[in-house]
Amino acid sequence: MTLTIGLIGLGAMGSGMAQSLRRAGHSPHVFDVRPGAAEAFVRDGGHACATLADLGARCDVVVSVVVNAAQTESVLFGAGGDGDGSLAAAMQPGSVFVMCSTVDPNVSMAFESRLAKKDILYIDAPISGGAAKAASGEMTMMTAARPEAYAKAGAVLDAMAAKVYRLGDRAGAGSKVKVINQLLAGVHIAAAAEAMALGLREGVDPAALYEVITHSAGNSWMFENRMAHVLAADYTPLSAVDIFVKDLGIVLDMARATKFPLPLSSTAHQMFMQASTAGFAKEDDSAVIKIFPGIELPKKA
Repeated sequence: MTLTIGLIGLGAMGSGMAQSLRRAGHSPHVFDVRPGAAEAFVRDGGHACATLADLGARCDVVVSVVVNAAQTESVLFGAGGDGDGSLAAAMQPGSVFVMCSTVDPNVSMAFESRLAKKDILYIDAPISGGAAKAASGEMTMMTAARPEAYAKAGAVLDAMAAKVYRLGDRAGAGSKVKVINQLLAGVHIAAAAEAMALGLREGVDPAALYEVITHSAGNSWMFENRMAHVLAADYTPLSAVDIFVKDLGIVLDMARATKFPLPLSSTAHQMFMQASTAGFAKEDDSAVIKIFPGIELPKKA
């Protein structure tokens, strides 16, 4: 049986995932709140849906790629709590909802429980890899779901990601692993910015510093990727400062529930908070370097 696939959210990640589904032979139904976004996507194949309810009624598997838990809640249940016009109310029993946002694991578990009451299967499936890997189908998915959800939608996950990790048979495990990944990503970006800022303060040529570090033991993927943005003076947001205000906040909330200390995460979170309140909230997350005083950042050539 050929499944009908829907995808909600055609942002940097979602548009690439929808392209991967199209390459895999699907004709995805898509929805985005931005006027014209869905119509622009379907010029090369697919179907634009005018409402979430329309998409939900048509699709066997619905993939949600929105920003956060609040948006996921709104997508699923609407402002009125799963009224007639909501996605969850429109989806058929036995269909599958794939949640790709970074959320508190307890929130993901609650989504699974609420959808189970409607006989809708749920996959906890946060993603990692960035827009380029999403577009090429090379991203990573950290998933947890009941066996019957995998049985129905496993091939859909494989069409969107090079690595699909199955981490448990209930929601929550995928989100926990993603939260830990975001701990490392946020701390690594903050540390990379601190190192580059110190080099600038000490008068080291930033291009030379970048060359040496990226060929030395102190390198990290985040240093190599994000400090290239600093050298180019290009803060176009691929992942914005406020993403790490949110994600490191989730990290700290998860740890706080069991009184587990995270000193490095706490410091990195404060750095992103400072960058956000200083006016850099929507800039690339490498703009966290702008909080350091007394340095002259590289300028565009």
